Amino acid sequence: MLPISPDPITPIHARAVPTRARLFKQRQYHAVLTKTASKFIGHSIAPSEPRTQALLDGLWQGDPLMDNVVAWICETDSKARKQQFDQALQHGLTSIEHCVDGCPSALYELFSVIETTPEWLDPQQLEMAQQFMQAVGLNANYILKDMALMGGYLLSGFNQALVMTGALNKNASQRLAETSKWWMDCTAINGLERFSQGFKTTLHVRLIHALVRRNLQQKQQWQAEQWGLPICQIDMAATNLAFCSLFLLGLRGLGIFPTSSESKAVMHFWKYMGWLMGVDEQWLPDTEVEGLVLLYQTMLTQSPPDWTSQALGKSLAEEPLSKHYKYFQPLKRQWEYQKRLSISQYFLGKHKLQLLGVEKTIWPWYPLLLVPKNLVLANIPRHVPGIKQRWQRHQRRQQQRYQQGFGTAGKNIIQPSKQHPAYIGE
Repeated sequence: MLPISPDPITPIHARAVPTRARLFKQRQYHAVLTKTASKFIGHSIAPSEPRTQALLDGLWQGDPLMDNVVAWICETDSKARKQQFDQALQHGLTSIEHCVDGCPSALYELFSVIETTPEWLDPQQLEMAQQFMQAVGLNANYILKDMALMGGYLLSGFNQALVMTGALNKNASQRLAETSKWWMDCTAINGLERFSQGFKTTLHVRLIHALVRRNLQQKQQWQAEQWGLPICQIDMAATNLAFCSLFLLGLRGLGIFPTSSESKAVMHFWKYMGWLMGVDEQWLPDTEVEGLVLLYQTMLTQSPPDWTSQALGKSLAEEPLSKHYKYFQPLKRQWEYQKRLSISQYFLGKHKLQLLGVEKTIWPWYPLLLVPKNLVLANIPRHVPGIKQRWQRHQRRQQQRYQQGFGTAGKNIIQPSKQHPAYIGE
């Protein structure tokens, strides 16, 4: 059985650089984007030598606290130990102090950290971010699914773990429904308080990631010399940045302009979310610009598009064709399919969609209708007293109706089947 982290005897920086990042330096210095963006923000966006080494080291780093919990769970009597984890998650550590062996050290170390509020956390910032993310309504989903997630599949080094779990190429609708449910839980007001649903589902997802990380390392198909560690720190950080910096950038593309306070709040919210997910604090920026720079730097560790990009992209593009509607289902499915493709076309362009396995030619017609509408309806109501709260409730109901379109799949967070690498047997 393989260890859940790189051999501690060998320093991480001494390990071979995964081939997915072999062209790291060539990429950062040959990109026109580097010079242009560096002039715009006033300093170089190319990573320094220490940052470069940290990024490369991050390809071999996982989530030590949760990885230790998974090692403990898998050691013996996995089902019972998983139940202890669930009990601690749902009711706190004190609820399992009475067990024969006392509170297991792996559980104690994890929960003593995540139940201690970071000194930098500002609850008011969290609530402002939750209000904003509710107020943008379905625009949030358009950005996260049709731009961020779809575009992320162009980075094939990130895709291998997804393909091996069957997460999005075999049943895109199921996994998208679960991710959307998690997002809804977290963006509910007070959704990240210790015993709120968002907090608990976040830790559940973190456990799933650690189980997948352990399982995939034991598979012969996993080529560590090419891909590094499954669900490594850099890939987790990049995913988190897609939910904040890239999200805010994409909203502007749809005609929604966050204020500096809203931008700061969203970044703060996802800093805490990343912290709860096990992302090291060095990869959790405070500002939108810092986040975009870091996102660019993490992209330098990725491989160009390959067959995994096409498998995942095509499956995600066709996800609307499996949505559930009470009336006119075939017509509404086709409408949603065409609408979502037009959004991806707007942000990514025809060439990138072809690399993602989407050969269909489509004009970006829906964003051209949506942007003028958002310029008025999505910007003004957020700042008018008396209207602000009603607008937020209206937009939240839209998000909830969208979630209902997943049917029963949209009511639960990941419950691994026997075929899933995070499954814990009897």
